[in-house]
Amino acid sequence: MPTVRSKPKRKVDKAARNRSGGSPSSLEAKKTFVLGMLLVILTLAVYFPLSGHPFVNYDDGFYVISNDHIRQGLDWEMVKWAFTTYDHANWHPLTWLSHGLDWQLFGPNPAGHHVINLLLHVANVLLLFWVMQQATGFRGRSFMVAALFALHPINVESVAWVAERKNLLSMLFFLLALEAYRRYARDPRAGRYAVVALCFALGLMAKPQVITLPFVLLLWDYWPLHRIFATGERPNSAPAAPGEMPARSFSALLKEKLLLFALCAASAVITFTAQRAGGAMNYHQPFSIRLLNAIVSYARYLGKAFWPSHLAPLYPHPGSSLQMWQVVAAFILLAAITVLVAAGRHRRYLVVGWLWFLGTLVPMIGLVQVGAQAMADRYAYLPFVGLFIMVCWGISDWAQQRHISTAWLAGASAAVLLALTVVAHRQVDYWGDNVSLWSHTLQVTLPNYIAEDNLAQILFDRGQTEEAMQHFRAASAIYPADPTSNIEIAMYEQQRGRLPEVIAQYDKLVKMTSDPVRKAEMITNQGYAYGGLRDYGRARESFQAAVDLNPSQARAWMGLGVVAQRAGDVNRAIDDYSHSLKAHPTDVAYVLLARALEQSGRNGEAQTAMQTAKILSGDFERAQRVAADLVAH
Repeated sequence: MPTVRSKPKRKVDKAARNRSGGSPSSLEAKKTFVLGMLLVILTLAVYFPLSGHPFVNYDDGFYVISNDHIRQGLDWEMVKWAFTTYDHANWHPLTWLSHGLDWQLFGPNPAGHHVINLLLHVANVLLLFWVMQQATGFRGRSFMVAALFALHPINVESVAWVAERKNLLSMLFFLLALEAYRRYARDPRAGRYAVVALCFALGLMAKPQVITLPFVLLLWDYWPLHRIFATGERPNSAPAAPGEMPARSFSALLKEKLLLFALCAASAVITFTAQRAGGAMNYHQPFSIRLLNAIVSYARYLGKAFWPSHLAPLYPHPGSSLQMWQVVAAFILLAAITVLVAAGRHRRYLVVGWLWFLGTLVPMIGLVQVGAQAMADRYAYLPFVGLFIMVCWGISDWAQQRHISTAWLAGASAAVLLALTVVAHRQVDYWGDNVSLWSHTLQVTLPNYIAEDNLAQILFDRGQTEEAMQHFRAASAIYPADPTSNIEIAMYEQQRGRLPEVIAQYDKLVKMTSDPVRKAEMITNQGYAYGGLRDYGRARESFQAAVDLNPSQARAWMGLGVVAQRAGDVNRAIDDYSHSLKAHPTDVAYVLLARALEQSGRNGEAQTAMQTAKILSGDFERAQRVAADLVAH
């Protein structure tokens, strides 16, 4: 029995020396460096194909390629916009600045954007390894936590999806805050506390998912920092050592974090405001349904942690179709794990890991419904670290008790990492092509109207119109109030000249839609349908209603210009075309403006506008034909 206790004793003493600031030997530092480089190599090997991937046709347009503010690069106007906008139902200025810098460096080439995502993930992996080792003194266990984080397939979404830059950035500052807090706890000073608060604020400005940091810090006080104890009261796995951090009462530790809780409150208010302004909270589900789905989602996340299959960018919300047996089974599983963790509370890492997982998922678990998903892989990026801690420390302690050799443990760990690498690499491949991504999503998550829409849009852009319409109709059948598929179906019918039926369809869609941007788009299309019927009075009414709803609706401004030009009011047409170009510059709008300027005798300005149209256009002859057809109708 004494021989069993001697091994942990030596490791704990080393851990204590590390926590107290002792310098490791040169050999120990080299071992840490080699393991860190191994983490880098493994991560790059799995994710390197990202450099050849395209943008995804889901949010990447809003965040990068179709965002005029991002496309102008980093300048003072863009910085002001980043800190004041609620675009896409979020306030995350640091994320916008990151995308703006990417555009400045790489432009529309997706390779650079993907490489930056990968480098951020590599940085997070190394930081996690470092933070865990510094806090616990265990190098091997910390390496395994970081390796699971690096290679787990559920994290592919956060790295492979350019729009999820916010996930990577927020995690970076979360980990920096965790390490800054350890240093503060060892030597409490105002300057060190300020660093913690700054890292937390920066994390919140990247993505508010890190809002749970103060609660995680309380867990960190419990283990591995051991700050929550009565004097002399220590867990068996962490005997007292010279230079160890002094214990404090729970109330003192809570007061210590009041400034951080104030940042939480400010972030929560801003986030709710942004999400309401952006219409992200328009997916109404009764609280009872949201609560039941949250219970099931916790269990599903656990399942994907240990068997990462059927991964997808979006899992549709089940709504009232959720089966009660699923809820009961999930609740029993969660309750059983909680009881086991409580029974083994002398192993404090179990309590910390379990509460880390449960707590950091709370903002994303769906109790406050944001978006149409039941759960999402990207939401696991931070919470799964808690599960990895439980597994790595739990198995290591179990192996010590059973006298299992380090070689056997290393072999089993390598086998697990190899299996995760294979699955993760395959998951990365799905993100290499939009058709593959959404086809796979439909295979593993049916019925999924958003996946149907996204697949249809890619097929439509490739010229596979009839096949695209099949998927749009499937989306509409799954969710009859879906604005995307219904707009596309109506536009398809509009192009085939079925204008009276299309106008009636738009009337129904407008009544079903609460999003002002979507509604303005529908009314604009309706205006063009009225124009096709030569009912220019109703066309003008529709275009005006659209710009009243959304002053940035460029096509509506262009429609107003066309109607004004046909009525002989050239000056009004010039003004409307200018509004359209200010909202979104297109070759067709510049051609229309050039012809209106020429008609008013402003030939020099007309030539400049036409030259701009040529520079902007990828098919100038087509732009001229479209402009001529609009005015000729």
